[in-house]
Amino acid sequence: MAPPVTLRPVAAGDLPLLERLGTDPDLSGPLDWHGLRSPAALRRRFDEDSWLGPDGGRLIVAAGEDTVGHVSWHAVDYGPPPASRCWNIGIGILPKWRRRGYGAAAQRKLADYLFDTTTAERVEASTDVENIAEQRALEAAGFTREGVARRSQFRGGAWHDMVVYSRLRGE
Repeated sequence: MAPPVTLRPVAAGDLPLLERLGTDPDLSGPLDWHGLRSPAALRRRFDEDSWLGPDGGRLIVAAGEDTVGHVSWHAVDYGPPPASRCWNIGIGILPKWRRRGYGAAAQRKLADYLFDTTTAERVEASTDVENIAEQRALEAAGFTREGVARRSQFRGGAWHDMVVYSRLRGE
């Protein structure tokens, strides 16, 4: 059974944590999906739309009173929008909360939220082929492994293969 997690909007008090998650490789690795590493950029996005825009967003993952990480999503159009729009999701769980099922529960809740609030037929995610823990979390969240996107991410000075997952409406 998944641990009880909630997804809540980003609050001003969360900005220092999001900055650390975006800049401290010990917390989240050398990834910067949204180009928002600087405190000024984080604040600007928060002031614009509180991280809940029409083409993507971010929510805080909480377990009781504890903040355990964040989830994010952005639009991907495989054809003319909005009919061909799907959502690509990402997650960052703080190290002390990893391997407890919070990531799987949060990704399941995020996919449910996106299906409940948009017309998207597909929610997708990808992870490094070596990130077995995230692959297990996505599968536990109801996602299906689709295949490998070879050399699709340049990170840390090298190309990396990514495993692609999806969950379709009704699954």
